[in-house]
Amino acid sequence: MILNVRWWSDCWRNRSDFISSRGNEYFCEIDEEYLTDRFNLTGLNTEVQYYQYALDLVTDVFDFDCDDDMREQIEKSARHLYGLVHARYIVTTRGLAKMLDKFKKSDFGKCPRVMCESQPLLPMGQSDVPNASPVKLYCARCEDLYNPKSSRHAIIDGAYFGTSFHNILFQVYPAMLPPKSQRRYEPRVFGFKVHSAAALARWQAEEKEQLKVRLKESNMETGFEEEDDELEEDEDDDDMEVQEGVEGAVLQL
Repeated sequence: MILNVRWWSDCWRNRSDFISSRGNEYFCEIDEEYLTDRFNLTGLNTEVQYYQYALDLVTDVFDFDCDDDMREQIEKSARHLYGLVHARYIVTTRGLAKMLDKFKKSDFGKCPRVMCESQPLLPMGQSDVPNASPVKLYCARCEDLYNPKSSRHAIIDGAYFGTSFHNILFQVYPAMLPPKSQRRYEPRVFGFKVHSAAALARWQAEEKEQLKVRLKESNMETGFEEEDDELEEDEDDDDMEVQEGVEGAVLQL
């Protein structure tokens, strides 16, 4: 799965403008000290094209005269590099504090589930591998995942947040972990609860019918067919018994 990484403004000017651009609301600004520490960037040179140029652009020291096509490629690499570094930064003490502030302000949105009462969401990835899947939003109350509402956010790579950040944040700040939602919607008909056993029976019947269709389409013999045959035979036997009873009554008359 290849994700489109052009989710920020087309022209990179500096980190501050980059963070404040539309579509970047999920990201916090990485400290320059973190970006300039080579230890924090270990291994990224093999994952980012034009790595050194991209790093110079991210750290606002880029000074390379190139044509528009080359500049576009470098900016694309800079966005990707920033995202990869961001995934590492937000699990540090400083990064967690910045993301916590955004979480408190509901910068990542609120849970659409009514029973969660507008619980703030956290961005997370379903994979730590780049280009594997887009970012999702995690609700700590119902413990479910949701797609971002904005198309600008929906195409952001989930690897730029990673699979562990949201769990680490609640471990470091346990007071921010909301109580689990115990409320569940109960379906009713004219004010009466729909019996769960009846719903289960309907579901089982529907699944059985669908399975029959799939097996018949595959020309496979099934116990269902034998069961149907037995039912038909029982019905035929009942019909014969009724007919014999009628004939006997006629003879007696």
